[in-house]
Amino acid sequence: MNNVPGTHAISDEVRYRLLTYLAEHPDTTQRELADALAVSLGKAHYCLNALMRRGLVKMRNFRNSENKAAYVYVLTPKGIEEKINVTYAFLRRKMAEYDDLKVEIERLSAEVLELDARRQTNNG
Repeated sequence: MNNVPGTHAISDEVRYRLLTYLAEHPDTTQRELADALAVSLGKAHYCLNALMRRGLVKMRNFRNSENKAAYVYVLTPKGIEEKINVTYAFLRRKMAEYDDLKVEIERLSAEVLELDARRQTNNG
């Protein structure tokens, strides 16, 4: 569901985690972002640039910062809308995975019960 041009190389999950992290930690560094997302520093930089090119995130200097190189990453209105869309898609996918996992657990549980019953019959 990468409907944002220029971000096709960024998976929905990475975009979800990136936008969520930036919304919660706007004053993060790219290194902190890379660590939080468990991606390389280069990928974090690429992802940020892709989102900025698409107008989803803006980078601003801290006005009152003594460290003139300090930046804050701000989700734009378009970025907030994208965060909602990607969160919804991520949630749908995780719910489908959960449903599939529940079915698998039920199947395995029934198999274990059947094997246990056979073992008891053969040992009894």
